Amino acid sequence: MKTSRRDFIQKTALFTGVFTLGFDWFSAEASPMEVVAGAGRFNAFLSIDSLGKITLFSPNPEIGQGIKTAFPVVVAEELDVDWAQVQVEQANLDTKQFERQLTGGSGALKHSWERLRKAGATVRKMMMQAAADQWKVDVAQCKTSKGFVLGPAGQKASYGSLAEAASKLPVPSDVTFKDRKDYKIIGTRVKGVDNKNVVTGKPLFGMDIRKPGMVFAQIVRPPFGATLKSFSAEDVKKMPGILDVVSFKNKVAIVGENTYAILQARASLTCDYSSEAPLESNDTHQNWFDEGMKSDKAQVMRKDGDFAAAIASAAKVIEATYECPFISHSPMEPMNFFADVKADSVLLAGPTQVPQPAQKAVSDLLKIPVDKIQVELSKMGGGFGRRLSNDFVLEAAELSSMIKKPVLVMWTREDDMSGGTYRPAARYRFKAGLDKNGEIIAFALRGVGLNAGNSTRQDNFPVGAIENVLIESIDQKSAVTTGPWRAPITNFLGFAEQAFLDEVAEAAGKDPIQMRLALLEKVKTKPVGKITYEPARFEEVIKQVAEKAQWKKKPGVHQGFSVYYSHLSYVAQIAEVKVEKGKPKVTKVTAVTDCGEVVNLSGAENQVKGAIIDGMGHALFAKLNFQKGVASPSNFNAYRMIRGNEIPVIEAHFVNNGIAPTGLGEPALPPTGGSIANAIYAATKKRHYKQPFN
Repeated sequence: MKTSRRDFIQKTALFTGVFTLGFDWFSAEASPMEVVAGAGRFNAFLSIDSLGKITLFSPNPEIGQGIKTAFPVVVAEELDVDWAQVQVEQANLDTKQFERQLTGGSGALKHSWERLRKAGATVRKMMMQAAADQWKVDVAQCKTSKGFVLGPAGQKASYGSLAEAASKLPVPSDVTFKDRKDYKIIGTRVKGVDNKNVVTGKPLFGMDIRKPGMVFAQIVRPPFGATLKSFSAEDVKKMPGILDVVSFKNKVAIVGENTYAILQARASLTCDYSSEAPLESNDTHQNWFDEGMKSDKAQVMRKDGDFAAAIASAAKVIEATYECPFISHSPMEPMNFFADVKADSVLLAGPTQVPQPAQKAVSDLLKIPVDKIQVELSKMGGGFGRRLSNDFVLEAAELSSMIKKPVLVMWTREDDMSGGTYRPAARYRFKAGLDKNGEIIAFALRGVGLNAGNSTRQDNFPVGAIENVLIESIDQKSAVTTGPWRAPITNFLGFAEQAFLDEVAEAAGKDPIQMRLALLEKVKTKPVGKITYEPARFEEVIKQVAEKAQWKKKPGVHQGFSVYYSHLSYVAQIAEVKVEKGKPKVTKVTAVTDCGEVVNLSGAENQVKGAIIDGMGHALFAKLNFQKGVASPSNFNAYRMIRGNEIPVIEAHFVNNGIAPTGLGEPALPPTGGSIANAIYAATKKRHYKQPFN
């Protein structure tokens, strides 16, 4: 593996035996970096102290996806050190040193894989060269193990003891990565670096933030589509612990010394609202779906062949419509953020998946240059896409600028669920035509989303295997705020597509798995138009899950199959259902995932199992209703989530193919609803077309 000086910019600092390598995680064009010694803040760098301890500042926000552990695992592997030597710290926002400093799209590890390996391998080679020079031997005669360089005559030197000499060497022009068979850490189970601090209650999260002079605030928001007319706050301002009540941007903020005082005062606040048009309700949304399905103004996202002619000539036509509601992201930690706005500077702190866009949004709002806005990152108590929005960041910044105090804005659970940002509601209509031999000759999809943008994925399987395809999308505008929800669009589209394909397989008299494999064989031999997936990788996860779950070989067990490609990864699932007391119960889900190289096995297992639990719970139970612009329910006592005793046995397997890592935080969710719905049908002969199923 070749690398050059343009790939690495080395700035070394010798201080108390510490060697540092400046490093740009996100660009092959490494930017110049300033390495700060001692207790100063570091950015993208690897440091080794005199005892051989490695410190890595991880730039991406940690949201529970395990990136704060996975990044250093890669570096430590190529550096060839003992994992116990590694120390990890969270970097704050630094737009000069980092690109893609965000959490979203399951893309961080894929983007950084080569760069992380280069960081470790480069320093390892420099340590070997320093030792070889000291021992007067050829560097090719040296090797490394657990943070030591070993010489041909039994010599042994720690990385820490070699730090000074290594710091004076030029960056090598080429480095060699480890062979996979020599991995000692990658692919093993590694505990999360924050695990102990989480379970012992250390202050890691946004709600734990405490700054000098800080006050607290909660904000009352109007129904969707309504405008604040007036509010009565004189009595509220007189209540104990209340400092102020102010309005801004159609909202009312109660500022106080503590959250208890604010909660007490909030119950006494009266707000009056008005609206120019009727506020949205469930019926409004259903009417919009109906209109969208009939509309002649759909945007054509893909057109292969002549669908109209093919469907007219079909021996059999299958048609089905699927629908999903708005749902809450429901992170365990509700939205919150800290802001301290001064005349010419801003300090922001808290849980955001997108610190740089947050910084830019505050800069635009307050007309303060971005280089005067500092963003500190906390650990996030969940997000699932909700913290890709910056509404709560802007609220904190604007309120601080008004009250001239540092403030922590804290949302309640009710705020989070009734005034937040939701997964878009959507309706899909599928139509397929079969010839007399049961082969699919026509396939169509129309998606209607509410604030969803393009609610389809026009290049996904089975597109590419069918000659005549028509995919259309319509976006209906709603006052309800929406945003990415774990595996955006595909979280429901995956269910709908896979449930529909099973219905097509039944109409064709074919086994659901064999039908998909036959379609993929067509793609391999002669794909129709553009495809974004690799059919061979699709095939492999399908074949492996069929074997591991013993497809249709378990007496008394009803199975449902599903497979999906999203975020560059492939996941096949087989769900198992038993009928107990007349009701279907999901007892097991087997998943096979191709996400490339698995860096941390325990983290990967947790991501797949967590995505399946998340997908299952929302497919079975979750739904928001709207009446006059107000969402309900507003707390977990009525908003049904999956419970511990409802979680099935989950087996998570991975394809061992050595491909560079791809996404993992989201891909196991889209196929979950489909595998469960298909298993329920196998058990009850009842198909589900709407979520939630129950």
